[in-house]
Parts: sequence; structure tokens; C-alpha cells
Amino acid sequence: MPGRLTGKVAIVTGSSSGIGQAIAVRLAREGAHLVVDYRSHPEGADDTRKQIEATGSRAVVLQADVAKLEDTRRLVDEAWKQLGGCDILVNNAGIEKGADFWEVTEEDYDAVLDVNLKGVFFLSQAFVRRLREARRPGCIINISSVHEEMAFPHFSTYCAAKGGLRMLTRDLAVELGPAGITINNIAPGAIETPINKSLLEDKPKLEALLKNIPLARMGKSEEVAALTAFLASEEAAYITGSTYVIDGGLMVNYHEQ
Repeated sequence: MPGRLTGKVAIVTGSSSGIGQAIAVRLAREGAHLVVDYRSHPEGADDTRKQIEATGSRAVVLQADVAKLEDTRRLVDEAWKQLGGCDILVNNAGIEKGADFWEVTEEDYDAVLDVNLKGVFFLSQAFVRRLREARRPGCIINISSVHEEMAFPHFSTYCAAKGGLRMLTRDLAVELGPAGITINNIAPGAIETPINKSLLEDKPKLEALLKNIPLARMGKSEEVAALTAFLASEEAAYITGSTYVIDGGLMVNYHEQ
């Protein structure tokens, strides 16, 4: 039985581990061919490729830093060159740097905003330009965060980037809708990923977090991937400009300690 994304091509940034890897593999299981992007972990990207190919889908692995405009354009160009086009863009790559607001350096500000907001902006622009030239519809899905709306003290740069992403998504839904291009955000809360390894191993801190989550557990990358697959499918064709929160109820129950 064909998957919901059979015949589609998707780019997933930051897909060498964690949520990005889970999304890439899930889209492949739904029938899509993938461009696997990594910045500094080729071994993880190769593992993603193997899992994709095990589903019967094709995978192209590319090293690209989404903070660099030439790299974003190359991701899109190679999707068209090697896989015949691109229908779905998942902007998953992201970084965070913690610091008191008064201690944030310009270097760290630029690093976070360049990956989490500028990279999304210009990669989406390159993706949209090719679709408009070909007069094809498409789908953009941004992996945002509950912190596009919820305060995260000592991570002001991250909140600024994700808040900007929320407004960018709403604006582009209006601009791109007439071209048949949808754009939505997924806002995960606390998800079990390699980046949260220290939290998972700190029992007191983990227990304090879980008290704020009504479902009393952290989420799984596969759960974010399942939502992504839905938003990338024809079942979500009439959805654009929205944010889908996947946080176990954290946002409606959270209070800063």
C-alpha cells in the first residue's frame, strides 16, 4: 500500500540525530525520498541514510550549514538535481546557548539567530523560488519550540529566534498561500534527544520538570515525526499559518520555579 508521501521529495535539516533523524526516517516510511542534511556529524547522517534506504526510499546526504546562504541554496539545488525536485522542506536544524541576558555576547547572539531564524528564512526562500519557477505547490514545516511563546529565562536569544519564527510563519502563510505553498510550525516541549542527555541523567532536575508536565513524561522524537508526516501529507492540505504544540500539556501547566 503506497504511503501518504509516495513520490514526494523532502529536505530535512539537521537530520543526523534526534528529532531530525526521526523525521527523515518517518517521511521515508511514508514513501518520500530524502535530502539528509548535517553540519558536523557525518556518521550520524550516514546512519540516517541507512535507515531511509532500508524503507526502500532514496537518500542524498549533504553537508550544509544553514547559517550560510550558499549552503542553503545548494541544498535546494541538489534536491532538484539528484532527486528531480523538492516538495517538502522541514526546517529542523537549531541551536541554543544559555546565558544571563546581560552576559550574552554578539558572537553567541549571531550564532543562535543565524541558525534558528536566518537559516530558516533563506532556505525557505530558496525552496519557494524553485517551486514558483516550476509552478508547483509545496509544504514548509518549521520545528520551532514551546519557547516561541513561553518564556525561557537565560535563553533570550533562543526565545527571540523562535518568537520571530512564529511571526514569520504566519506572514508567509499569507504570502505563499496563493502559490499553493503551506507553512506551519511544530512546537515541541521536552523531548528525549541526545541534546537532553545531561537532563535525563540529573534525577532531581528531571523530576522537577516532569511535575510541570501533565502527562508526566518527556516526549519522543518519533511523536514529533508522526505530526510532521501528517502536516506534510495531503490530509493537512488546508492547514497553514498554524503552530502545533506537542508538549504533554507543559505550556498550559508551566510555572517558573
